[in-house]
Amino acid sequence: MGKLTVLALRAVIVALLAGSVFVQTVMVPLLATDMEELSPDYAYLRTPFLAITVLGVVTAQVVLVCVWRLVTMVRLGTVFSHAAFRYVHIVIGAVVAAALLVFAFAVLLAPGEAVPPGIVLLICGAAVAVLGVALVVLVLRMLLAQAVARDIEAAQMQAELEEVI
Repeated sequence: MGKLTVLALRAVIVALLAGSVFVQTVMVPLLATDMEELSPDYAYLRTPFLAITVLGVVTAQVVLVCVWRLVTMVRLGTVFSHAAFRYVHIVIGAVVAAALLVFAFAVLLAPGEAVPPGIVLLICGAAVAVLGVALVVLVLRMLLAQAVARDIEAAQMQAELEEVI
């Protein structure tokens, strides 16, 4: 991966992390204030909705930090090692957690007449789509495992060749 690509990706990650911190520190409190004006029938939604929002942002931040670490490993040429799996596993876990949060949001909106059933179904579809992202990352993890195995095999063959020479 070229230096320019790494720099561009890091700039995007920094911008996204800064935006997520802004959402957590400014937008969520504003949302909480706006939600105080909900009718008493829906006041019970305030705390779970805010918790789902904050936790959703945290899952995104976890993914961004792990991608940063993986990009660093790519730059250093150490991505094809067992250390990379830790970050990939964390990404998979964070994406699955995000999918569960989206599904919890759908469950939160399901009872009552406030939200049409079609919207709840669309949100459930979004949860399945997020789970699909987790599956894609899992496939990429399998490819990383194959690459690590090939790298180890190549290193062993190189060592044997050096012995012969």
